[in-house]
Amino acid sequence: MLRILCLVSCVLLMPSRADPGALLKLGMDFMNKAVKDAMDESQILEKMAAMASQKQAGVKPIKGMTGMKVKEVTPPIITLEFLPGVGIFQCVSTRITITGKSFIGGTMEITVVVNITASNRLQQDEATGLPVFHSEGCQIILVSVKTNLPSNMLPKVVNKFLDSTLQKILPGMMCPAIDTVLEYVNHKWTNLTEPMPLGEAGSIKYILTGGPTTTASYIEVDFSPVVQREEGDTIDLPEDGAAVTVLGDYPDGSSQLVLSAALFTAELTLLRKSFDVDIKGKTIGKLPPHTTKTLARLVPRVRKAYRKPVPLMTQIRISKPPKVIMKAGKSQLHLHGTIEMFAVHPKSGPSSMFVLETHFSLDIQYSLSEDKVHMVTSMDKLLDLSVASSSIGSFKEKKLKEFLTSLLQEAYVPLINGALEVGFPLPDFLGTKYGQSELAIVENTLVVDLRTS
Repeated sequence: MLRILCLVSCVLLMPSRADPGALLKLGMDFMNKAVKDAMDESQILEKMAAMASQKQAGVKPIKGMTGMKVKEVTPPIITLEFLPGVGIFQCVSTRITITGKSFIGGTMEITVVVNITASNRLQQDEATGLPVFHSEGCQIILVSVKTNLPSNMLPKVVNKFLDSTLQKILPGMMCPAIDTVLEYVNHKWTNLTEPMPLGEAGSIKYILTGGPTTTASYIEVDFSPVVQREEGDTIDLPEDGAAVTVLGDYPDGSSQLVLSAALFTAELTLLRKSFDVDIKGKTIGKLPPHTTKTLARLVPRVRKAYRKPVPLMTQIRISKPPKVIMKAGKSQLHLHGTIEMFAVHPKSGPSSMFVLETHFSLDIQYSLSEDKVHMVTSMDKLLDLSVASSSIGSFKEKKLKEFLTSLLQEAYVPLINGALEVGFPLPDFLGTKYGQSELAIVENTLVVDLRTS
């Protein structure tokens, strides 16, 4: 397995920026994996060995040596270090063994250890808006040379070898290898800003707020997500103080994706139409029959208006944008709207009895798949209830609170959860699979602790 060495890349919660949205903190563990994966996928080691074995143009043979070829290029040790304000410093250390025949007879073998260093500048591509690495200042440093030649031949032969061969071969062989690896890393940003469907209601795009920034511990990429309806208009993220919050007590080298409550509010607003439902049917879970007889026990005027029991239809309409609220370890969905109760006559159809203004909250549990955040809700509280209109006369709405709370849990919440099964797309970058990551809820923020395996 390729060995990747990482150099040196509060404890309090601290806002990272004032605007709601999302941000990505890439620590050294994640960048090491990205480089390792790029090396594996590019098969750069095999290409380097093949290139080294070919005859190099402009390189003169060494007098007294014949049949020279590269016997081995060992898997390199890669050391990465963050360069604040620049990107990443990269050092690739590898060993090359070259064999041939000397004029004194027998096999000659020379083993050299070299370091290839370069600064990988991280910028935002003007054409695509994507993060991109560019290699700068590639240098070859000779660390050591060992040979099986007799000691009296060593200085002259090795110096000739270094002067006329290695200094010409190595830069052309090694520096392009770094560029190749970076090309594969850059390619893994390609889909980052592409729109991703959120069911059939619309899409979300993770647009960069500005160029990526590099600190001594991580790379930060800030997003201004664009939540767009299928018709084309966008949903603005609310700006009511829901600043992104980042936990400062994660281990050095770790990586996090930070999603604001405001982002989830905008995404749920996109799904708002699916929150308007009609609850029909006499049997709902373990509740008493959904008929005027059951309702009459709580509202006597229903009994007067409907002597014979008829089925009920409960119509729920959400009148304000949904709102997600996050506190430490807890998240809730707040919904404002109306609950209208209908008596359904066998012949004449639904007849409205009353309309209630309501505000209720649902508890949210989060989970992850490979590319989405999923929500499951459960009933929390019916926070507010008032009569907006009534065709059966005045009554005390408080007596309906327990009944409606149970109705919402048994009949409405399952419908909401069905709508939420579409999941909320996460940024597509560097081949990330989110399924093994862990979640933490902090003030106004869901933190995805990214795992490299």
